[in-house]
Amino acid sequence: MIIVPLGEAKDNLSKLVDDAAAGQTITIAKHGRAMARLVPIGRPTGKRIGAMKGILQLPDDFDAPLSDAVLDDFEGSRS
Repeated sequence: MIIVPLGEAKDNLSKLVDDAAAGQTITIAKHGRAMARLVPIGRPTGKRIGAMKGILQLPDDFDAPLSDAVLDDFEGSRS
């Protein structure tokens, strides 16, 4: 764990963020007292956007206007 004074943290924030991303835990102190902690975040566990690229295919008329019957179904209209 690294302890960094607040003034130094302001001047070197980008480097401290890189250090935290590399796995370091950085404590930021003000007047010798710990005030905040900069820690690495875990790797995202969710699927990445675009993960289905090349697997799903959209039909050419995917954005064509809906028929009146389909619109009635969506809107709850009775024929």
